[in-house]
Amino acid sequence: GDSPPIFAQAANANIVYAAASPISNGQGILVPPGSAIRTIADLKGKRVGFTKGSSAHNIVVQTLEKVGLAYEDITPVYLTPPDAGPAFANGSIDAWAVWDPYFAIGEKKQNARILINAYEVAKTNAFFIANRDFANRQPGPLRDVIAGLEVAAHWAENNRDAVAKSLHEITGVPLEIQALAASRASFAIGPVTDGIIETQQGVADRFHKLGLIPKRIAVRDIVWKSPQT
Repeated sequence: GDSPPIFAQAANANIVYAAASPISNGQGILVPPGSAIRTIADLKGKRVGFTKGSSAHNIVVQTLEKVGLAYEDITPVYLTPPDAGPAFANGSIDAWAVWDPYFAIGEKKQNARILINAYEVAKTNAFFIANRDFANRQPGPLRDVIAGLEVAAHWAENNRDAVAKSLHEITGVPLEIQALAASRASFAIGPVTDGIIETQQGVADRFHKLGLIPKRIAVRDIVWKSPQT
């Protein structure tokens, strides 16, 4: 996701961004089927569950900004997806921000209604993170790993049914759930471009403004540049 490396950089973790994967779909904010929450503005005063420091955290913040609400206008309930699922089911939280396959689980198993998809709010990205020392000492192997991931990603884009079947077998998550998640996933992997850096910097600045990270960080400072061979 986009938020974990920001929190890691703010904590002086020895990491670099090695590659990026734009997220086009498969995450957002869910509400129960009979909920009176119909618009983003209706989130005011409500309990919204999500994982602190995750991409869902970023989506919540940007969704609120979209309609002029402040972070303080909701009650954030920090829960991991396995804990948020039951809390959502029993009404302990009013809305749930999460990603696939949990997003699909909410839709299929709990008949949840999508309040908003992440792509309607902002550009989001996932990242491949490397240890800085390893990246600097072993650029060749790191390039090989990224190249191998790109090949796998290209295969996945063209074999979504097989991806769903494999994930079902590995995770035990029902096939219909993994099929929905795989059908809307973006598997593409590529370099961390200037545009992606700009988007990621916006997330970092937003978290700093809210006091969620203790200092301003420069995302570009930890973007790995592969040396020429």
